[in-house]
Amino acid sequence: MKAAEDLRQRVRAFVDDELLPLEPDVIRWELEASSRTEPFAAEPGKSYLFDPVGDLPPEVYERLLAAARERGLWGIDVPAEYGGLGLTNLDKMAAVEEMAKTIVPFVLPPDSPNLHWLSAACDAGQRARYLDPYARGEITSGVAITEPGAGSDVSGIETTARRAGGRWVLNGRKKWIGKADWADFLIVVAVTDREKGSRGGMTAFLVDRGTPGVVVERRLPTISNYRPCEIRFDDVELGDEQVLGDVGDAFVPMQNRLSVRRLEIAARCVGATERLLGMMMAYAKERVTFGEPLAARQTIQNWIADAGIGLHTSRLVNRDAAAKLDAGVGDIRFEASTAKVLGTELLQQVADRCLQAHGGMGLGKELPIEYYYRLVRVWRIVEGASEIHRVTIARNLLRHGIPGAEVHAR
Repeated sequence: MKAAEDLRQRVRAFVDDELLPLEPDVIRWELEASSRTEPFAAEPGKSYLFDPVGDLPPEVYERLLAAARERGLWGIDVPAEYGGLGLTNLDKMAAVEEMAKTIVPFVLPPDSPNLHWLSAACDAGQRARYLDPYARGEITSGVAITEPGAGSDVSGIETTARRAGGRWVLNGRKKWIGKADWADFLIVVAVTDREKGSRGGMTAFLVDRGTPGVVVERRLPTISNYRPCEIRFDDVELGDEQVLGDVGDAFVPMQNRLSVRRLEIAARCVGATERLLGMMMAYAKERVTFGEPLAARQTIQNWIADAGIGLHTSRLVNRDAAAKLDAGVGDIRFEASTAKVLGTELLQQVADRCLQAHGGMGLGKELPIEYYYRLVRVWRIVEGASEIHRVTIARNLLRHGIPGAEVHAR
């Protein structure tokens, strides 16, 4: 816990010193970037560590990357053998919470979920070509799973990879893919055996940016700063050295990768909820209506109490899931789904009530409330919608019983 608390304090100082002062500019930059639908034309052979046409100008992002390195915040959960700090997932969740107390869209590098997938599945050659430089922060990656007809239901993936002339030939279409127009490589999931499907028929491939046949068609503006891409693969030829892990065995490492991201989203929700609760309490104390502060109104008190209860509960659930991941538990889908549903729905409620308590001020872009309000609406869908996670939770309970309870036949 000492390591986690020390890390939390360092990240908090980074947020206070480097990120919070940028919030007024971020709101303006988001408005400017939100209308862009043309994909970024990446320069061949050049690596980009951030979105070149995103919400943060390149010079700002470069300054933040340098500041993160200087403060020892690079590679928090990257194993020491890859040059990182080698801290735990529990430590990382503490850092993610603090980073979410600002709307500035800066993520401490490298992006952890893909790191976990690569470290679990790379062979020696792939480690040298992809994992090592990725862990050092020299290159970036994205993941391409979602399709126009396959979102939360990954068993509906239609993109295929077939053997032809000693090569793999990739064909299909992916949608809602982040970083697709500027990341150095994508982890692409395709069907290699239709009959087996998710039970041995899905394979992951490492596809370099600029590979012939990979076409980034457009960026997709959304209600928040999330602007993914739609891409297609037209007879993309890949060698065996670009198969990540074993042929047909992409489903389990893919689910593990998704669980890590879901825990990150849950931790972001905890941090954002804490900030909004703090804003609501401060405003309730200072805002006087009809001769009394808002804090004296029972409705406002109930909102504050509900937010505090949910915040404490969500943080404990996140810590439990992260601790199990650190202990080597191979399947935390139940815990990750629980954490994501609880966190996103809590933040949705708190953002709504914080905005309502602020009245007209809450609608304005001078405060970050409306930004969080829009952002959490995205988080309730990406990485699995709440409804899909409830299916996962219910199936787990029906199959394995109630966690921590002894089930007796009646």
